[in-house]
Order: sequence, then structure tokens, then C-alpha cells
Amino acid sequence: MSQFKDQTLLVTGASGHFGRIAVEELLARGATKVIAGTRDPAKLGELKAKGVEIRKVDFDDAGSLGAAFAGVDRVLIISTDGIGKRVAQQTAAVSAAKAAGVKHIVYTSAPAARPNADAGLGVEHFWTEVAIANSGLDFTILRDHMYAENNLADAAHVVASGQLFGLIGDRGTAYVTRADAARTAAGALLTAEGKSIDDVTGPAAITNVERAALYSKITGKPVTSIALPPADLKAGMVAAGLPEGFAGALVAFQVDAVLGFHGVVTDIVERYSGRKPQALESFLTENRAALGA
Repeated sequence: MSQFKDQTLLVTGASGHFGRIAVEELLARGATKVIAGTRDPAKLGELKAKGVEIRKVDFDDAGSLGAAFAGVDRVLIISTDGIGKRVAQQTAAVSAAKAAGVKHIVYTSAPAARPNADAGLGVEHFWTEVAIANSGLDFTILRDHMYAENNLADAAHVVASGQLFGLIGDRGTAYVTRADAARTAAGALLTAEGKSIDDVTGPAAITNVERAALYSKITGKPVTSIALPPADLKAGMVAAGLPEGFAGALVAFQVDAVLGFHGVVTDIVERYSGRKPQALESFLTENRAALGA
């Protein structure tokens, strides 16, 4: 059911991978008034050809947001890539949405978003959630778990070296594909009511030991999981060339997996997208080439 398909729906960040999938899903599910927001409208010519209205939406230019949100009933705010600036950017967007009369905000957050110093990037998501809650508008906060795609960044190196480094005590991560998360967000924009916070997860929590075994199974090469304390894992990442801040954020994610925050499994993907989430093994098998197989 898509009870809001004839309302005016805005997707911010629509030129990104996530945003494009969400817009395509809205169209596929019968939405009639879709607006794709982006900092660079020139990138969205093919969506314009499909009847989508294209608007310039730049969270760094608060003065322009009134026009960007004008006439919008429901908005999907896709969290920006502006690490360190997100709270200011996204709070400006929430304020503009309220001022424009938007009725419902869908926001892509992260699991266990909280203000604690150990929460890594989750701190910025937490304060955005607070701004949304304080707006008085209805909202659906979707705490997207770790994207399955993130594994592809270092999978070939892991397979080639035969070593997958992680933390002692890892309790698993319910990896979800970006496509499943984007279709879930589109479904929430079309159907969600009231105020809710939901975890968007894959079908199972996969530990580092299990992930190493999947790499081995798919590539036919031996891969062993090596468990370290957080300080050693971070030092290894920095030694491998990662910036210290980024390494810290990655280790914070893994600490949350040790705490069990990433092991949550829900039916939210199926509830909002109408399809079961893709399993990590299926996703990795589809992307065997990226594993060096």
C-alpha cells in the first residue's frame, strides 16, 4: 500500500547511489509528484526525462532551503557525506522542512546513534535525530546498519593477504545492501505514519569469523579472522595508510559490533520495501570479481 503516493515527495541527495535508487523505487511504486534534490541538478537529466522535478538543494546554503522545500508534503533526508558538518547541515534542513509545512521526515541514521564519545559517526546522527524529534513533525528515523558494499573496499586485499583483522569479542554485523536500505527509505516515504525509530538490517548478523569463511568459500582461497584489541586494530589501519580520524571511526563501528549494537536483526526492510533483504553471502557472490576471485 502506498497511501501517500499522490503527495509531493522530496528526496535530498538524489544524485548519490542511495538517492537515485530511492527515486527510482518511488516511481516504480506509483508516486506521482517526486522531487529529486541535489547540489548539482545537471547530474539528474535522466530523472527529469522520467517526469521527476529537479531542484537545487544545498544544505550548506540555508537561505536557499525555503525554495527547496516549498510545497513538499514528505521528505527523505539522506544523511550527507559532510562528516564534521552534518549536524549543522541537517539541522538547517529540518528547520527549513518545518518552516515550509512538511508533514513527515524520513531520515537515514545509523545504529545505536548516541551522544557518547565512543560512538564515532553516530554522534552526528544522534543530534540530527534530536533536531527531528524537537521539530514536532512526524518522522521515521531509519537506522541503516553497515552497508554490505563497505566490505568491497578492502575485500580483495583481505583475500590476497589471507587475513581479516577485527576486534576480540565481535558479535556480528547485520550487513544490509544499499539497494535494500534505499528501497526501504522509499517505502517509508510512501507509507509510514506517526513517529518511529527503526533499525534497517540484513537477514542475519555475520561475525568476522563467518565473513572470513565466506571469503574463503567464494574465492577458494584461505582467509583467517585475526582478533585484536581496539588500539592495535587502529594502529594497523593507520600503518596501512588510513587517516587517523577515519581509522578511529571504523574501529568505533567494530566496537559497537562487540557491544552487540550491530547484531540486531529486524523485518524493517521487508515491511517497507515488500521484499526480503539480500543475504551477505548472496551479495558477495554477485561481486566475486571485487574479491579478486
